Amino acid sequence: MTADAVWKPKHNQWAIALTVTLATFMEVLDTSIANVALPHIAGGLGASFDQATWVLTAYLVANAIVLPASAYLTTFIGRKRFYMICVVLFGASSMLCGLAPSLPLLIFFRVLQGAGGGGLQPSEQAILADTFEPKKRGQAFAMYGMAVVAAPAIGPTLGGWITDNFTWRWIFFINVPVALLSLFLTSRLVEDPPHIEHEVKENRKHGLNLDLMGFGLLALGFGSLEFVMDKGQEDDWFGSRIITTFIVLSVVSLVALVFYELWEIKQKRRPILDLTLFKNRTFAVSFLLMFILGIILFGTTVLIPQFTQLLLDYTAELAGLAISPGGLAVMVLMPLVGFLIGRVDPRYMIVFGFSITCAAMALMHTLDLQVSFGYIAMLRIFQASGLAFLFVPINTLSYTDIPRNKNNDVSGLINLARNVGGSIGTSFLTTALARRQQFHQDRLSMYMVRQNPNFASRINGLAFYFTHAGGIAASDAQARQLALASIYNQMMRQAAMLSYLDVIALLAAASAAVIPLVFLMKKRPRGGEIAMH
Repeated sequence: MTADAVWKPKHNQWAIALTVTLATFMEVLDTSIANVALPHIAGGLGASFDQATWVLTAYLVANAIVLPASAYLTTFIGRKRFYMICVVLFGASSMLCGLAPSLPLLIFFRVLQGAGGGGLQPSEQAILADTFEPKKRGQAFAMYGMAVVAAPAIGPTLGGWITDNFTWRWIFFINVPVALLSLFLTSRLVEDPPHIEHEVKENRKHGLNLDLMGFGLLALGFGSLEFVMDKGQEDDWFGSRIITTFIVLSVVSLVALVFYELWEIKQKRRPILDLTLFKNRTFAVSFLLMFILGIILFGTTVLIPQFTQLLLDYTAELAGLAISPGGLAVMVLMPLVGFLIGRVDPRYMIVFGFSITCAAMALMHTLDLQVSFGYIAMLRIFQASGLAFLFVPINTLSYTDIPRNKNNDVSGLINLARNVGGSIGTSFLTTALARRQQFHQDRLSMYMVRQNPNFASRINGLAFYFTHAGGIAASDAQARQLALASIYNQMMRQAAMLSYLDVIALLAAASAAVIPLVFLMKKRPRGGEIAMH
């Protein structure tokens, strides 16, 4: 038996798990904490709301670029050293985000912050996979999953409270002390296993032969894709030459990346993306499921606060509070999931999780403009209950039959799936909402004609109110103008409401559609462990 096979960390396993979970919570929190603060950021920096959404998506795309590269870089500089560099970069860029004097600079610093955060996630997950033996890995992932799933839910509440009581800049400043604490604990507790140290020594002997072409294609492909997803709706997609150019650039880059990385593998060189992992059917399905989970998790975290603020006139803090019970539900359920993961087939837990998520989305279709705060909070708890049963089982199964020295690659690609899903989900929801709102606005406006007796009656009633009961209008003409404006405003709100319901229906359909794919995954072996070697 090799030294690597029997290696155990010197320090307490759960102390290490708490250390990496702290950084995980801080990093994932930043994917959602700015959601409710976007109107304030836009106003404070003299930008539109659409432009301010780059604050969210720039962070996610930087994450997406660095995530798969992190597994590659750890083989040259060591996982612990790479992890600590990422913590420093994340903390320093958070400070710069808080000090940013303009939107372009804020977006630039968010890219740096996302790059630092992107290196944290796969390193943390790989650290847990190496620190805990397979039969205890589910419990460790439950602690990690609690941070990953709960942080996006708590983020809007915390961001709203900070924004309403202080300034949006403090949503970035609060990362600095957490980063310092994480850096201290990591330096004292975390260590590299023998297989990482051996690989670093071997790579240093042969020199720093980085896969620069692979990294360039990766950055160009995902960067172009993010630009398309963010600006496509604003610039009318293929009606814009710039958008068309970036679509072509993204497709060509990503296709070239696949062929180049496969060629690198054939030449027996270390690729930036280990695409051979997709030969493992269980891993391939896990990747797809995590992608869908990212769309649902990040999409709804943007959807609900935006709905409550724009249509229900909630404050940023109240919008965050509406979804915070979901985070509490995840925190309560995650220990149960960690307990069950060693006793129940993870595939059944995934089916249960997506079924609950689908049912919650279907129930969300009952939302209207008179919905109460309590009902929104209840729906979020219902939805979060499903999400709690997805993250840990998907992550646990993704390591099935994967050699230990590929743990970093697995965690990098799985986290890539979740973050790219979140980025695409956020952009897709923005586009879908705008398109469906325009569709419903056109349909509803068909009834706003004088030949419609109900419309004419409504106009006359409101005009009478503004002239006599309300005492607002000085003349009949002014009263009719006010009546028309009032009805138009109601129509726009109804069109927006219907567009939200359409998007919710799409998310419900996506949740249901992936359930059959779960049974393509390999059944867990007898004995309660996930095969790793």
